[in-house]
Amino acid sequence: MTEGIDNALLERFEQEVWSKVPHLEEKDGEAKVVNATPLIDITEDFKECAKNVYKINLDDADLKVLGKFDSALLTGSIKVRPAANIIHDAIVTGKLRSGQTVIEATSGNFGIALGLLSKLELNVIALVSRKLQEGVFEELRNVNIQTMDLDMDICPAPGMEGKQDLLVAKASAVNIRSQLSNLGFDTDIFDKASSEIESLLASQDIINLAKYLAKIYGFFCPEQYDSQLNIDAHRTVTAAEIDQQLHEKGDSLEGYSIFCTFGTGGTSGGLSRYMSEKYGKKSVYVIFPPTNQDVAGIRTKGNADGLTLYEPEIYAAEQEMDWEQAKLLLKFFAEKGHDIGESSALELYAALQKASSEGGGKFVVMICDGIEKYKKNLASIGQEGPMQVSLQEANAGNYDKVIWIHAQYTPLEQGIELIAKSLGIDKSKISVPDARTAQELLTTRQIPEALSKDLEGDGKPLLVCMAGKTSLMAAKVLATKGVITDSLIGGITELPEGKTKQLSDLIKQAQV
Repeated sequence: MTEGIDNALLERFEQEVWSKVPHLEEKDGEAKVVNATPLIDITEDFKECAKNVYKINLDDADLKVLGKFDSALLTGSIKVRPAANIIHDAIVTGKLRSGQTVIEATSGNFGIALGLLSKLELNVIALVSRKLQEGVFEELRNVNIQTMDLDMDICPAPGMEGKQDLLVAKASAVNIRSQLSNLGFDTDIFDKASSEIESLLASQDIINLAKYLAKIYGFFCPEQYDSQLNIDAHRTVTAAEIDQQLHEKGDSLEGYSIFCTFGTGGTSGGLSRYMSEKYGKKSVYVIFPPTNQDVAGIRTKGNADGLTLYEPEIYAAEQEMDWEQAKLLLKFFAEKGHDIGESSALELYAALQKASSEGGGKFVVMICDGIEKYKKNLASIGQEGPMQVSLQEANAGNYDKVIWIHAQYTPLEQGIELIAKSLGIDKSKISVPDARTAQELLTTRQIPEALSKDLEGDGKPLLVCMAGKTSLMAAKVLATKGVITDSLIGGITELPEGKTKQLSDLIKQAQV
């Protein structure tokens, strides 16, 4: 036995997790993937969707579309593959032992996958954005993950400068300190490192914040955004698994184009390396939503740049696809009984565009997670819903009421005046509910009485927040209650005059 290994933990991990996820085993003198997920021919439903939803006729096209349904995995997503690979390595190298806390920055699925560790009596803390869909929070809670909620995106790449200034960084640090205290950790350790923590928060570097908290508290951080084990999980198992399934049917992955979205770069990198090493070709099409569109669990192209595992030179192509169009496909396939999530719909839409332009093709589409956590959004697809508007559109909209909506910050008088001047309205038309009201709306998904009064009257209100994300979330919640509002893209920080001012001159931390 190797010195330093927690053999009891390793045995439990292999029994509870490793034996139930896809991995390589020696069989008859060769390595075979066991516990493979379904590879399903969805060509006919794909053609039906093309014709009925998008008016594209592919009936006579030479077309084959296969879905790799990783939604069938433990915890319901592809992220269990790298999570299992990284945790297995951490245990066998002695980096992770019984009783240790695991911490990671996640947009959802990787954190949910780490929930498997609760069976091994390991505590897991996930650094997450408050902007995650409620269904994701529900799944995190269901697998006993302790979340530290941050009022900023997990998506910005390490070191990316945003509109965060010292005020916001200090407010976020206070929030994190409070949550660590609530979880029972020594805040003296935090206080000694507060300067470094505030620096990371000022640059929105939540990925490295997770690493730093692991360092000062003795936690284990999987470092999914930097780990080559993330890529290896898909190079040695996922890609080989798909090829193995095709070979069993007399086919080969060599002739297929593969579609995947980008979260950390593990899937795209692993699949690309396999195709290059095995077949000497680039076959992986990496799909992104455009800037200013949020699709659960994946990044825009701009937010991928700078990540360790982002390697555009090894992909066949990078493509941006409109989520507003792709979500119609999500609704169609979900109603057909296919367990697919939002990122899968974006990939299928990209495959549809390629099939239409080339008159067919052979495609494998990675179905990275399932529909469960997105079900609440399905009902509104295809109906009039919340709309994001630019400042130019807002100026043309003649809004009689503008509502500031944020769970952590409130505008100062100068901020209110800036909003009024930018929109060409009197500041008396701007209402500012307290942060507690915004928090209640976002967490309970019910309209608080205080906000109901602000929403009264004729005309569609315009919602404004710090950077445009909270107001959009609020607009989506209100739409489920039949209240239609617009959300200002970019919030106060993208107003032309706001760009020349310190954020601390425009907003302050709310007293909740």
